[in-house]
This record gives sequence, C-alpha cells and structure tokens, in this order.
Amino acid sequence: MNWRKKLNTLSRRELFHGGWMAAAFGLLPRNRALAAPAAAPTLSLGRDLYQSIGVRPLINCKGTFTIVSGSQSLPEVKKAMEEASRHYVHLDELMEAVGARLAELTQAPWGIVTAGCAAALTHATAASIAGADPEKMQRLPYLAGLKSEVIMPRSSRNVYDHAIRMLGVKIVEVETRDQYIAALSEKTAMTCLLAGPSDKFLEQIAGVSREKGVPILVDAAAERLTIPNVHLQRGATMVAYSGGKCIRGPQCAGLLLGPKDLLQAAWLNSAPHHAFGRSLKVGKEEILGMLAAVEMWVKRDHDAEWKAWESWLAHIAEKAAQVPTVRTEVLQPQGLSNRAPRLRISWDAARVGLHADELEKILYESDPRIVLGGSTGSRRSTAESSITIMPYMMIPGDEKVVAARLQEVLSKPPQMSSPPRETDPVSLAGQWNVRLEFVRGSADHGFFLEQDGDTLTGAHRGDILTGDLRGSVEGSAVRFRSSMRYEGTRLSYDFEGRLEDGKLAGSVDLGEYGKARWTAARHQYGVPGGLVRPVKNV
Repeated sequence: MNWRKKLNTLSRRELFHGGWMAAAFGLLPRNRALAAPAAAPTLSLGRDLYQSIGVRPLINCKGTFTIVSGSQSLPEVKKAMEEASRHYVHLDELMEAVGARLAELTQAPWGIVTAGCAAALTHATAASIAGADPEKMQRLPYLAGLKSEVIMPRSSRNVYDHAIRMLGVKIVEVETRDQYIAALSEKTAMTCLLAGPSDKFLEQIAGVSREKGVPILVDAAAERLTIPNVHLQRGATMVAYSGGKCIRGPQCAGLLLGPKDLLQAAWLNSAPHHAFGRSLKVGKEEILGMLAAVEMWVKRDHDAEWKAWESWLAHIAEKAAQVPTVRTEVLQPQGLSNRAPRLRISWDAARVGLHADELEKILYESDPRIVLGGSTGSRRSTAESSITIMPYMMIPGDEKVVAARLQEVLSKPPQMSSPPRETDPVSLAGQWNVRLEFVRGSADHGFFLEQDGDTLTGAHRGDILTGDLRGSVEGSAVRFRSSMRYEGTRLSYDFEGRLEDGKLAGSVDLGEYGKARWTAARHQYGVPGGLVRPVKNV
C-alpha cells in the first residue's frame, strides 16, 4: 500500500524523485549498497531518451499531476521553444510584448508568464506588499513596517499556499463575509482564494475588497482557461494558472492575469531582476512556449477533444466489460479543474481474484507502465473494487494499450500471496519515546498508544505538532498512521515496525517526503522526553 499512498498524496506541482520511488516499489536490489558503482549510462537523444538512463516512461490515466510530469506540451509549444532558444533577446522587452499579446488573447487587462503557478502566487504576493519600490523589494521577506497579512477563507487553505507564506506573511483565516471585513486592516496586503471551493465567497467580498484597495488573487492552477475570465468577472484582481496542465504549455511555466501596473510590479519582483523572486526564473523558451500555448488555446477544437476522450473511454469500457462481474460508468466532471469525463470500472474482487490496489500496483510496476486514477478496495477492506480512468492527459493510441492491459490482468490476475497472519498481539499501550532518522537529519517524537485487542489508537507528538494516530497490531508487527495539520497542509506518517527485545523499530512512509527509519522505547517516567510536556498546535 505504501507505493500507492505515496503516489496519491503527491501534488500537482511536486517533482518526481526517482530514487525514493524505486525504493518504495522494491525495485532496488537489497545489496545495492555493497555493489561497485556502475558506469553512468549514456544519454540517447531519441525515442529511448528516458530508457537510456534507466527511467521508464508511463501512460498517464490519472490527470495533470506534477509528480507524473503534468501534461504533454503541444507541438506548437515545442516548436516555439526550440525557435526561441536560437536567439538572444532583452527579457523586459520580451515580457512587455508578451504581456500585451496575452491581454489581447485572454481579454484580461495584462498578463505575464511565470515559472509555474506557485511562482505566480509568490510574485503576486511580493507585488502586493512592495509594489515596484526597489527599497521595499530588497527588504523582502523582512516585513517590519510593510503589509504583512494575507486573508484566506478556511476552505481555500491548501499545501500550495506555502508559495505565499514564503514571503513571511501571516495567513489570516476567515469563514464568513463578516469575519473577512473584521480581518481587513492596514496590515492586509492581499486576499487569496482557491478556485472552486471559494467561488461564491469571492462574489461576496469583491466589493468591500475593492473599496479597501486590497487585491484578490485566485489560484486556478489546474483549471481550464476561460475567456473572458470567469474569476476576473466575479471580482478577482488577479488569477494564476499552471501552464503545464490544461493549457498544455511548458511544464515549468505559469500564467498570471490581472491589471497592468500590478502585474508589471510582479514581473519586477521576479527574475531576471534582483529581488525576492530571482530564484523563480522563467526563460525566453518558456515565455514564448507559454504564449504559443495560449495562442493555441483559442484555436483548439475543444469539442473534438471531448469526443476523442469519450471514444477512448468507450473502447476501454468495451474491453473491460468482457470480464465477468465488471461494470463501467462514465462520470461527468464537476468544476473547471481537469475537466473531462472519467470512466469508473468496478468488479467483484472475490470472484475476479484481484483487488483494486493490487491492480493499480501491477499496472504501475509492469510494462507498459500505467498510472491510474483513484482506486477503492483492498484485501483489508471490501470485496467490491473499482478504479478510475482519466483520459485528460492520454494521447492517441494509449486507449488501446490500456484497454488490452486491463482486460488481460482482470481476466487472468496473477496469484497474489498474503503473508501468514500472526496471532496474539503484543501489548504496546503506554508512552513511547521515538527517534526518526531521515535521509538527512533526525528528530525526537513521541507516541501515546491505547490498545484494544489488535486495534491501536492514540497520539503522535512531533517537534511542534501533534496528531491522532490509528492502526493495528498483528503478533509483534505493528502498523499505524497519523496526520498533523500545519497551515494549509497536513503531514502524514505511515509507520510499520516490529517489537523485538522490548523496543519498536521499522520504517515510516512520509508521503512525498520519502521514507525514514524509526525506533521507539517505552517512556521512563520522570525522564524528560515523553508526551507529558506541553504540545503547541500550529
């Protein structure tokens, strides 16, 4: 399960680190540390580019997730980027011309290209704090005497608001219009909302925000680009998009639309200028590639793309339905993010002899390599299983490969062995002092465990956070999970281990942050380090 949990928790903007992925799936030899270093593979600039360095490409039936490299850029985008690389230009002149053209294409007042949607959030925040004042720009992220707060509805808090918090601002959470009005002050630099969950809230606060001179930024990273822009029409000041998702531009590009003066300030706060956003550099290739993607967005036959997706799903459904007990259902999209029909394939796992998590793992690890959408059903849960096919990032021909492979595995599933079940769970109730050893660095944590038979509940204390845990004990083996909220995200831990000689030891899956080793010893009362010390919830 760890491999699947890791893949599902990785976000649309996080990078794929092949080392931990291989380790998580058991693809590395156990004696790797003892083996002599292998000669570095030679890069082959052809169809086998990735394979030549030992990386296996995949078929994306999941969606525009950064961890599986977002979308494939359009042919026109590739051509624009290649041609752009052949010349030198002055980047300020280039962005001025691109900004005007983006305004014409999108019907927004102005536009700039950024190094992804997260960079757009950062630059918009910097511009809202410092404007184009060089002295203020150089002070960031030191905010003494500057505006230092960003208001967000609680429903909009998410892992990506780190791109805003990196300026040093405090996020002020609100839930109602009255709370929003009360939160507005001379410290308020900006308001930020997540497209979708906060669309109605935007309309409720747009007027008062405009009166107070507080810009509103909408994070619409994975959404379709609407012309005229639906968020600007609702009262937003700026809206940010990912370039490498629905728009099919460069993977490391983003789009920020809004008023010319504010966006020009955002550009000055980014590279190539020596300001806070210098590290978030976007090159001439990405700038023109992004412009080409928007040019094509207004020309693409979106209805024809939809019909192609439906035909692909119909082909997959036809093949899968030939397996006994298999049922298929087309799910219509909600909202603007990854807007495409999806195919749900369900079956009786007891009769087929395969559960959804097993199917997902088989298709990911074998050739051809296929990444599926959300799955339900495992040997530890229910006999009913289902997986989801998202065609949004598939390319012509993928549907035939996916259909054949699904039919093959569901018709003749491999024998899935289950480890022998241990009995008589050991007693783990009480406080435990825990040591985590990361790939670099370590931390002291703590557990407070309550046990009812083979069921564990309790609390997990981190350095500054704490969260509930839940799991099970089977003989001397233990597995439990915990989750701790921090700002707009949650840190998840999936512990596995065993009790030997009175001590617990094992590995912990940190989701997108890899794995760590952990050991634990029972807390000795009267000795510092247990859960008895106060814990601050952040």
